[in-house]
Parts: sequence; structure tokens; C-alpha cells
Amino acid sequence: MPDESGTGGRPRSRRDPEGRRRAIVEAAAELITEVGTDGLTHRLVAARAEVPLGSTTQYFATLADLREAAMQHLADEIDDGLAVVREAMQDMTSAPAALASALHEYLRDVRLVQADTALTWASVHDPRLRSLSLRWFDELVAILSAHIGPARATAVAVFADGATWHAVLHEEPLDLDVLTDAITALFTQPR
Repeated sequence: MPDESGTGGRPRSRRDPEGRRRAIVEAAAELITEVGTDGLTHRLVAARAEVPLGSTTQYFATLADLREAAMQHLADEIDDGLAVVREAMQDMTSAPAALASALHEYLRDVRLVQADTALTWASVHDPRLRSLSLRWFDELVAILSAHIGPARATAVAVFADGATWHAVLHEEPLDLDVLTDAITALFTQPR
């Protein structure tokens, strides 16, 4: 039986448009890692976000708008790992091992790896998303270039991309020792 609030015992919550929008974007991002961008629908997002179906179209007029916001959210999550890379580069004697360790931790996070590959795959089909997909690679190269030069930095970034796809296809990351040996070799290769 409804109480005085008219909600069956639950107190009415204040409207939180930004919170609802954020919930919709986060739900869409989660779904993209599970069903891909082609499987994303307003109905699936509304169910995952636990909002009325009309809310998804209220905040995002088209599915393309919602997809782009979700991809931006995924890119922002992936970018958080760049702070770890910056920290690893503080001590060049331990930088290769620290970078390998950070990469290994990232590759063990199935959700982040799925987000990264979903973002990459989506950017192949939608050139408007390409800059989001390339942002991590380009920033990693920029960070590393200051310490090991652009050629080596690019080689490390390409290796990291390959290690990511390896983790997706094999459903587990490369061994930490393999990552460390490869990154150390790339750091110290002749210029």
C-alpha cells in the first residue's frame, strides 16, 4: 500500500538529471564491452541503467549519440592507466619492469581490455571515433618519447597494442616475465 509519498514505502528521490545521464552512459559502456556497438539498443541500455526507456532518448536523441558518449566514457577509463605510465617513467632504471607490471595489471582486467578492444573495433567502422581510440596510443608514445625517443616509444606502444589483442584472443595476458623482457629489449634497442 502506498505511503504518504505515494511510492509504496520508498521515499521519493530528488531529480538528478546528471546522475541519470551518467547511469545511462555507464550502462551503454558496459553493454558495448559485452555485446559490441552493433548490439547496443536504447532498450538494453534502459534496462541496464534501470531507467525508463524514454530517458535514453531524452538524453540522447539518437543511438549514435549514445554510442559516442559511451565510447568517450570508455576512452576516459582507459586513459586512467596513463597516470601509471607517467609514474613508472620517474626512475629509468626500473621503468621497463614498472611499465611491464602496469601493462600486466591492465591486461588482467578483463573489463578494461574488453573496453579497449570495443573502442578500437568501433573506430574501425566509425572514423569519428578514431581519435578516441588513438588517444591512448598517441599519449603513450608522447610520454615514452621524452625518455627513450620516438622510435622506441612507438615500438613499445605497438607491442602494448599487440599484447592487448593477445589477451583478448587467448583470454589471458602474457606472462609478466615475457612482458618485462620484451619491454626491456624495446627500451634498450639501438636507436
